[in-house]
Amino acid sequence: MQAAVVDRYGAPDVVRVADVPRPTARADEVLVRVKAVAVTSADARIRGARFPKGFAPFARLAFGVFRPRRRILGSSFSGEVEEAGSRVRGFTPGDQVCGMTGLRLGAHAEYVSVPVKKIAPKPPDVSHDDAAGLLFGGTTALYFLRDKASVTPGMSVLVNGASGAIGTNAVQLAKHFGATVTGVTSGSNADLVTKLGADQVIDYTHVDLGDITEKFDAVLDTVGNLSIASGRRLLNPRGVLLLAVAGLSETLRARGNVRTGTTPERVEDFRLLLQLLANGDISVVHDQVDGLAGVVEAYRTVDSGHKVGNLVIRL
Repeated sequence: MQAAVVDRYGAPDVVRVADVPRPTARADEVLVRVKAVAVTSADARIRGARFPKGFAPFARLAFGVFRPRRRILGSSFSGEVEEAGSRVRGFTPGDQVCGMTGLRLGAHAEYVSVPVKKIAPKPPDVSHDDAAGLLFGGTTALYFLRDKASVTPGMSVLVNGASGAIGTNAVQLAKHFGATVTGVTSGSNADLVTKLGADQVIDYTHVDLGDITEKFDAVLDTVGNLSIASGRRLLNPRGVLLLAVAGLSETLRARGNVRTGTTPERVEDFRLLLQLLANGDISVVHDQVDGLAGVVEAYRTVDSGHKVGNLVIRL
């Protein structure tokens, strides 16, 4: 099979498309023929060894000290079950599924083997492109807004980085939960963020976050350019600061009204997000790249910092 292979850390052009052995499904796994897979900021951080400040030594131990231990990146995918392991129940060849591979990665390929506990059925009304583009940003937004901040009707939420993979989902989910939403993005993306449900849009190219006097019940930073001090200045007395991107220092100091953490990949969350998408309660913002040959250009777009929504490779 063909896969996007990373033999060393570096710029996007270290990625190459190569023929590699097709994986096989173990007893508790399914082998999925990939139809669409996201290229995320997490993939780009691993490929470039650009880990959050302070985490580099630990990340190198996890992903490879001198070169990537997992040569095929990619986590959020959608596709069709090719074969099911002997202990798998509920999924058979031909089933349309989507999921996330976690630290195993491996989804930037024509086939990927995945533990059955990491996949969910893809609703018929949801495209493979949308399913693959939904899960990375959607699960993160859901985790922080619902689990870390308990967003409920009447709350006010600020989303910093409202046009990215996490931000586009966060704006919609916060609105779905009944909050009043303010999105921070560039002026060129203001219309998009408004269409997603933001009640107010702040253009960061004209307004510095430090100059905002309004206070919020929850501030979600998806970019990593808010310090704990600057984020707290935006909070109501009982507000919470949510750091989806945090360095080691911020992680160690996150307590009280500052919350961070690693998003769990739970099938029940996949199912909820997919149902919201199938019902039309949320939508997926993404660009498509046809074929693995476009993976280098996809990485260049992610590295530019100007990616809007998600990038999905269609196989």
